[in-house]
Amino acid sequence: MTDRRHDLIVIGAGPGGYVAAIRAAQLGLDVACVEKEPALGGTCLRIGCIPSKALLEASERFAEAKHGLDAFGIRLSGVELDLPRMLKRKDDTVRSLTAGVAGLFKKNRIARHSGTGSLLASGRVRVVSADGVAELSAEHVILATGSKVAPLRGVELDGDRIGTSTEALSYPEVPRHLVVIGAGFIGLELGSVWQRLGAKVTVLEYLPRILPGMDSEIAAEARKILARQGLEIRTGARVLGARRDGDAVVVSVEGSDPIVCDRVLLAVGRVPNTDGLGLEAVGIALDERGRIPVGDGWVTSVPGIYAIGDVIAGPMLAHKASEEGVACVERIVTGYGHVNYGAIPGVCYTHPEIASVGKSEDELIEARVLYKKGSFPFMANGRAKALGSVDGRVKILAHAETDRVLGVHIIGPRAGELIAEATVAMEFGASAEDLARTCHAHPTLAEATKEAALAVDGRALHT
Repeated sequence: MTDRRHDLIVIGAGPGGYVAAIRAAQLGLDVACVEKEPALGGTCLRIGCIPSKALLEASERFAEAKHGLDAFGIRLSGVELDLPRMLKRKDDTVRSLTAGVAGLFKKNRIARHSGTGSLLASGRVRVVSADGVAELSAEHVILATGSKVAPLRGVELDGDRIGTSTEALSYPEVPRHLVVIGAGFIGLELGSVWQRLGAKVTVLEYLPRILPGMDSEIAAEARKILARQGLEIRTGARVLGARRDGDAVVVSVEGSDPIVCDRVLLAVGRVPNTDGLGLEAVGIALDERGRIPVGDGWVTSVPGIYAIGDVIAGPMLAHKASEEGVACVERIVTGYGHVNYGAIPGVCYTHPEIASVGKSEDELIEARVLYKKGSFPFMANGRAKALGSVDGRVKILAHAETDRVLGVHIIGPRAGELIAEATVAMEFGASAEDLARTCHAHPTLAEATKEAALAVDGRALHT
């Protein structure tokens, strides 16, 4: 057993942990990062955000080549799917980025400890690996172990026919019929991938709507568009179980006939990954949802131990974890670090993309906040017309008295990029008038944001 001393130990090398480690090293700390997986980057980079976006992009291009170019005067024939090559490109993208994180660790002289980390006491961490056991010590420890797939009673995962997003990123062939349990971001994104590649896809959602937590008006529009594309979406569908029957899977749904398919993707959400962290040993108790409670500065109930990302309250988003990692480290070193939780965007990378930041209209109604609403359709946007992508709109919610932007919701082409302008506006406390008076280049998709801001006051120019 060896014992090494550092200023900071980070457990977990996902987008929260590795970013925290890099920022701490930039600020002059001696940093160690403990990660049990061979590749750095966490779920997001290895088996989440990055590989799924690679497949989304590839499947969009395939679908466009097969069905969408004729309107542009481009005729193709004999378009074929090379799934192994598509999957290889996805894997190559992941390998390149994980190697990049490893390079950043080397550049910033971060000590990487491979193995499973757990707390022994405040400031002491045990690392168990194939090479043995090591003990590390530091004044500060950040827990950034992310999340794992939420289970569903009756659905027994086998890592093959009944699996999670991890398996759905690498199906060896296009499923004939894929059943997706859960109509959140992950389910709709991966369902879209395989539907474009030729699968029949049935999405089962327990709630009466898709995209729980997103603005309901935007979610309703998304459902119509996705259904038009070929996704079969059933809401109010309670799944009672899923079982193997040879190479098939039988999915039991309350009040309806069983569904026989060849693959099932369980995507009902994620839960904090705190197993084996040794929280009990140091006296840290989880809340009712299995999260680590933190106070000011992301400090847990034990001084010197901090938690960020998916293991604490808030949206389970990679960029939220990264912001917390930077702010937590800066608080440790400089005494100041802040995250504006009211300006954290979220994006669903279907086609069209769906993005939001701030409050939804549902939340404003529930909180009895007086607001004004402006909306502008991409159908009336010149750039969207030229792209041939006119579904959706930009929706802006502003305070009825102060005009301050309270929320922005976009469904349409490149919404994930367009939401950045809205996020910056909210970070600076902008009004809808500020957005409306800002000159936007023409012709651009961003002009739809300007027009929606004008519409807040009933003066949109192009609709």
